[in-house]
Amino acid sequence: MQYSSQSVAKPYFIAAIGLFVGQILFGLIMGLQYVVGDFLFPVLPFNVARMVHTNLLIVWLLFGFMGASYYLVPEESEKELHSPLLAIGLFWIFLIAGALTIVGYLLVPYAQLAEMTGNSVLPTMGREFLEQPTIIKVGIVVVILGFLYNIGITILQGRKTVVTLVLLTGLIGLAVLFLFAFYNPSNLVLDKYYWWWVIHLWVEGVWELIMASILAFVLIKITGVDREVIEKWLYVIIAMALITGLIGTGHHYFWIGTPEYWQWWGSIFSAMEPIPFLLMTMFAFTMVKRRRREHPNKVATLWALGTAVVAFLGAGVWGFAHTLAPVNYYTHGTQITAAHGHLAFYGAYVMIVLTIISYAMPILRGRESDANSAKAQQFEIWAFWLMTISMVFITLFLTVAGILHVYLIRAAENPLPFMVMQEKIALFYWLREIAGVIFFIGLVAYITSSFVGGKEETTA
Repeated sequence: MQYSSQSVAKPYFIAAIGLFVGQILFGLIMGLQYVVGDFLFPVLPFNVARMVHTNLLIVWLLFGFMGASYYLVPEESEKELHSPLLAIGLFWIFLIAGALTIVGYLLVPYAQLAEMTGNSVLPTMGREFLEQPTIIKVGIVVVILGFLYNIGITILQGRKTVVTLVLLTGLIGLAVLFLFAFYNPSNLVLDKYYWWWVIHLWVEGVWELIMASILAFVLIKITGVDREVIEKWLYVIIAMALITGLIGTGHHYFWIGTPEYWQWWGSIFSAMEPIPFLLMTMFAFTMVKRRRREHPNKVATLWALGTAVVAFLGAGVWGFAHTLAPVNYYTHGTQITAAHGHLAFYGAYVMIVLTIISYAMPILRGRESDANSAKAQQFEIWAFWLMTISMVFITLFLTVAGILHVYLIRAAENPLPFMVMQEKIALFYWLREIAGVIFFIGLVAYITSSFVGGKEETTA
């Protein structure tokens, strides 16, 4: 059964994809600046492009999570959304605030932006990923609280399912942990210690709950497997994600001035962090294998399976590769970290948002058989493989660059100066840039798939 209030998810999904395009464009600019240092300087310095690139990533994923919640909660709760009007109002507030923030980064020197936006009253700016002006952070809190109220009331008044309870737990965790963005102690060790309570505990903690609940919802819909079976898997996955993710925060505490015991705690529990992602891969393939129906939206199934596999590779395998303290001693701050970050974010969060958009948008647009046409799905399959394969190559090129970085200036008997090392590995930065262009072509194909084939019925 479809609910009319699910339609509020549509603008969130459209905005998410639009911001995703912006994020990739700025990523391509940054990639070129790695090898052509004065590209677009001084109009767009590297530090500004980097701020825009990472902030757009965070914002568009949040739009995706919010759209996913507005879509699945009414269906799971068997109840219309508490206030569609509130959802639309918060959408415009969040979108305008995000746009103003990006414009501010691009047009106003950062120190001046801080003066203009109340940072002297409550200093919160200047930290990586949390560069948003203080007034914008306050706006984000207002939006998240309104969003949680809307979703929470709908869940409480309707049918309770494991999917919605796990989702709500993840969303509440997201909101609570963001409050640490307002805590900015003058002691640098304390600053970094609590900074990770937002950054790590979001992406390696509560976001994993959001991801798992969305994946479970899509698998229930496209496979027809008994809900009880999927819910049992979900319990195990989120338990492992929380146990390993919470204590695994310690792998960020190795070299910032914290007690030595974090090297043990961080190493041991970080080494266990691939387990929930392995379980997620087994979960997705098992559910598809045991499916009781052939859903016409074949490409949504592909995205769901791809999410589990690439998340395991990026967050699990590449994360484990450099998370043990004796290894991290050499690899910390190299392109190996960037390789892990790119594949992990793409697999775990980008792909799950694209999964729910791929499943929900044909329904929201009134497509026959709840799926896009066969021609449109073929376009999207091409998009899936172009983006996924190019991201794998981006990861491999950055990994090789990182290994050479470690060898040339950290492990060699005669270490090279940093910029000499950068020149020697420039080939891999060029290759990364080429792979990035192919990724962008895949994203264009993904968007194009929504406009081809009309309402022609999809073949089974």
